[in-house]
Amino acid sequence: MSTPEVAAIVAVLALVVTAAFLAAAETSLTHLPRAQALALEEEGRRGAASLSRMLERREDILSPILFLVLLCHLVAASLVTLLAESYLGPLGIVVAVVGEVVVIFVVAEAAPKTYALQHPLRTALFVAPAVRFLAASLPVRLLTRALIGASNILLPGKGHPAGPAASEEELLALADVAVEAGEIESEERTLIRSIIDFGDTVAREVMVPRPDMVTVPASVTVGEAMEISIANGYSRIPAYDAGGIDDIVGIVYAKDLMRAARETGAETPVRGLLRQALFVPETKRVSELMREMQAKQMHMVIVVDEYGGTAGLATLEDLIEELIGEIVDEFDVEDPLLEPLPNGDWRVNARMALDEVNELLHLALPEGDWDTVGGLVFNLLGHVPAEGETVEVGTHLLRAERVQGRRIGRVRITRMAGARS
Repeated sequence: MSTPEVAAIVAVLALVVTAAFLAAAETSLTHLPRAQALALEEEGRRGAASLSRMLERREDILSPILFLVLLCHLVAASLVTLLAESYLGPLGIVVAVVGEVVVIFVVAEAAPKTYALQHPLRTALFVAPAVRFLAASLPVRLLTRALIGASNILLPGKGHPAGPAASEEELLALADVAVEAGEIESEERTLIRSIIDFGDTVAREVMVPRPDMVTVPASVTVGEAMEISIANGYSRIPAYDAGGIDDIVGIVYAKDLMRAARETGAETPVRGLLRQALFVPETKRVSELMREMQAKQMHMVIVVDEYGGTAGLATLEDLIEELIGEIVDEFDVEDPLLEPLPNGDWRVNARMALDEVNELLHLALPEGDWDTVGGLVFNLLGHVPAEGETVEVGTHLLRAERVQGRRIGRVRITRMAGARS
């Protein structure tokens, strides 16, 4: 065996080992959560700080890794094919292809990736220094960027993602796995879901609707406004002018009423105590609304519809409840939103969000221009239901169990006989 042939064999072995190392690096750095690296960094674990910085921009390291893995495979396959052909002729090409496929799959792909999946943190800490050096190498970095740029030119579209991204469904799936593994509690998984949904929620879905608003005329006295505030237990009440509830002119605070009653008397007009109201469209996302309310130090906003009329109001507590669930104090007296009945039926507050009902009861009630269970019943019937009136929705029967005026108060959900679970 000649010296070039020996050198070729050594090169093939080195390339296979390098490919296996890079395959383990790719798998571990793709599947390791950055939060885990940050936790190790806080503990002072050696190499965790560098690993955390790498995971912050995974695309900067994964593209060079993938390029180098492909380069190792192709060069190793070419060298093996040349050696086999020199000894076995045309038959050597077939032997080289089969042997290379088996070796690369077992040694350079399956084995290292399986180990990296089983021990992602240990593997990531081990490969991090070498990967950081390779990714920072000027030739590798420039060549990788040039090839990615060429692919973006060839592929149609306005642009392509620079690196891996996780969808909402993938994040929730990871949370489910974490619950099963005992890494997080089920309540934490629920909070993760709430945070994800929070970004898609609009003000209309969390507001107190117009019929439930407690308001006062701006012309009333301090004493009259205090009675309304005490009777309803609210510290802030919108005040309207001659145009009615669609003409909100400000917010009156209970503390301002008490101060005025003590200093100037109960007959003082409320109009002089009004504070500026913040008006927002009903389609405004609650994540943006919360930031705006924090910045302006507002605890209540007036929600208006597309015609400028008052649709409802939203408080900071309403937004927080969207994240962590209902906050009930000792003065709140409310019917339960969801109540199981002995015969298997469910009694639901008509104001309950339809997506929440579907999720909690594992139903598939149709969603559309309506947000609540009551809205669904209204739209399916096409008129204000009489108390006890029913409508069929798929395998379930919805009954308007309580109707107050033109509003549905409660809905009873019954699974119809013969319907599959």
